[in-house]
Amino acid sequence: MKLDEMSRLSASITDENPQQKLDQLKQKVEEKGMNWKELYQELEMSRRYVDAYRHESMESGQVPLHSHGFYELIYFRNNCGMEYLLGSERYSIQKGDLVLAPPGVNHQPILASHSHIKEPCRCDMVWMSREFVSKLASTFPFPFAIDWQKPILLRTAGTSWELLGNNIHASVEEAMHRLSGWEAVAAGNTVVLLTLLARAISSQEDLPLAKAEEPQLLEQMLAYIESHLEETITLASVAKRFWVSESKISQTFRQKLGISFYRYVIQRRLITAQSLILNNVPLNEVHKRSGFTDYSSFFRAFKQAYGISPSEFRKLHAKESPEKSVTD
Repeated sequence: MKLDEMSRLSASITDENPQQKLDQLKQKVEEKGMNWKELYQELEMSRRYVDAYRHESMESGQVPLHSHGFYELIYFRNNCGMEYLLGSERYSIQKGDLVLAPPGVNHQPILASHSHIKEPCRCDMVWMSREFVSKLASTFPFPFAIDWQKPILLRTAGTSWELLGNNIHASVEEAMHRLSGWEAVAAGNTVVLLTLLARAISSQEDLPLAKAEEPQLLEQMLAYIESHLEETITLASVAKRFWVSESKISQTFRQKLGISFYRYVIQRRLITAQSLILNNVPLNEVHKRSGFTDYSSFFRAFKQAYGISPSEFRKLHAKESPEKSVTD
């Protein structure tokens, strides 16, 4: 499903109650034959270079682990008691935080253990295609001295970099009002935004990079899964590794991430598989490098999750593949 279609569905719901609005949106998505649990993984950009939109929801803890084939910038406009999993690190979200999730990097909003979402989380988001970023890398070298393949979280509140939120806000307003030429304005704003981001990251003063929370059992297990993804990972082996019961692990994953331990491992492997496919790794190698025991089990899991085969996924995204990597 493309972003524009998702936005139209959301706009068609007039209920003011956030939870009821979410429930109705789920119903509309599923009526179209799509799996709500995999929706965030399957969302596609509506435009070739830049998309921008405003998001408001109460769904922390319900959005599954996912990644995209594009770059995602998320600017949090309020404090709502959310934590955010970016890669294998967990952050407590504050108003003014700016998240960059590059293609293939898994991320997910999660509920903080000590609080609940008290109000809808309000975000402004900008999506950038790999092609767009690649073209900028060859045209404007400075912003791409930064490694854009690594996820980051900037804490802009109270710093000179709060203006980054204004830049994202301007792109979202253009996308919402859709005046003539809005796509060009949004793309131009994004060039400025990436340049300012590069300045912020490379700045030695007023550095706004946020620190991840101290690793707890969940983060330790996620890091273990990351470093052993190509190996056999079982509930029993992880329980033995961390000296906890299997039930404790299962409870932790369901409470924090809303899914089972095994489902997380499968999702993480599928995200890796997607990234490998997008980077033109041969399909007969993808299943091995993403941790599936054989190609048939990989094929079934991929088709069940995304509705298309790995080869169909590669063909679908072939036209979006940049000619040159931003790290070249």
